[in-house]
Amino acid sequence: MQNHGSRAQVAYILKGFPRTSETFITNEIHLLETLGLELSIFSIKQLEGQKHHAVVDAIRAPVTYLPQASDLTGHSFLTWLSENLPKFAPSHGRLLLKRPVAYLGGLLECLGMSLKYRSGRLEWPRTVFIKEFLQAGYIAEAVLQNPAISHLHAHFCHGATTIAMFASRISGLPFSFTAHAKDIYLRELNPGDLLQIKMRRAKFAVTCTGANQEHLDACKGSNIDVHRIYHGLDTDLFVPEPREQALSEQIPTILSVGRLVEKKGFDYLVRACAILRDRGVRFNCRIVGGADKYAQVIQQLIADLDLQDIVSLPGAVTQEELREIYQQGSVFALPCLVVDNGDRDGIPNVLVEAMAMEMPVISTDISGIPELIQDQVNGLLVPEKNAEAMADAIERLLSDRDLRLRLGQAARQTVCRDFNSRQTTVALKKLFDACLEGQTVETHVCCAEHS
Repeated sequence: MQNHGSRAQVAYILKGFPRTSETFITNEIHLLETLGLELSIFSIKQLEGQKHHAVVDAIRAPVTYLPQASDLTGHSFLTWLSENLPKFAPSHGRLLLKRPVAYLGGLLECLGMSLKYRSGRLEWPRTVFIKEFLQAGYIAEAVLQNPAISHLHAHFCHGATTIAMFASRISGLPFSFTAHAKDIYLRELNPGDLLQIKMRRAKFAVTCTGANQEHLDACKGSNIDVHRIYHGLDTDLFVPEPREQALSEQIPTILSVGRLVEKKGFDYLVRACAILRDRGVRFNCRIVGGADKYAQVIQQLIADLDLQDIVSLPGAVTQEELREIYQQGSVFALPCLVVDNGDRDGIPNVLVEAMAMEMPVISTDISGIPELIQDQVNGLLVPEKNAEAMADAIERLLSDRDLRLRLGQAARQTVCRDFNSRQTTVALKKLFDACLEGQTVETHVCCAEHS
């Protein structure tokens, strides 16, 4: 469906742009542009209070923010609909006139899904699909007005991909998606067989770890190829300076980075800090990241264990600020875990960043992390939810300068070899090029690279 002489474009559908915690997406967009891919961005939400990474300013793609739909919770659906329908009705009216069969087919599917995926037969329909259909209609009209746009791609396989799937059905454009973590492991985000439906409809699927790839391959129920493409890192941007000083000359810093959410396991790091303090180990600990609902649990635990003078929570920072913070750390520790509801990380980008900065890293042996960290080779792995094992690993690194140096150097070599974003983004661009040129996307892309 191209394109009056214009270069074919891919429309990226994102929950919010730009997100401080999603540098892997902004970096991906920028690198795709440097490789010659034309993009347009559709952001479902307008974000406020976000730290601004420098790479955002280098992105050329136009950004379209959807009308802001209010939250469905807190009032009746009919009240919500009366408040929000007027924001989307003009787009939907024009779509009905322009593509009546496709539009009505999409609307009927949306209404069917709201009934099919409700929590019980006597329960109220799952109205989130109606909200997502309204948002999809806005995008569908916009892409039909831009004949250069030939493909839709969503990041995260829940809301954004549902919207992409609806927009694809209405517009007739193909879509694909990138899956990350909770979006494929939490059943409530893709109830029933919705994940399988998305995989059947998508042109291709990308995910950021081999563990995710195996999970998707096991449940796809179709011939779609799931391509493992790690989130790469700009290894020219994350370059360490000589860092090692004798620990006797300064108090070492245990560093951790990430949103303050349960799956990061920060409560086990705080407990490990209490164990180390009680053993008489000298250190400071900095947990850098944006606050979330779970932040109160971490703050209370720090207070309960009387660690206020040792453990600090400095908040979110930009990628540029983070490079300097990595440079100041002695050990990087991230005790990721699988939450009871199945939520987990894939390969946390911050682990790749820390390793690129030659930091000796400690993490847990869950999900895709062992694809990045080989225990005793380029880092240390400990069991999840085990504060004592984390404390033992930290103490071991703090007391062994040669081990820190060896693991840190091997860590950077791993990232430069296997997680270089220039390699990983080339693999992704090849998938888009094949779609834009009408070719069949066939083989698994198994790239050496690193949300």
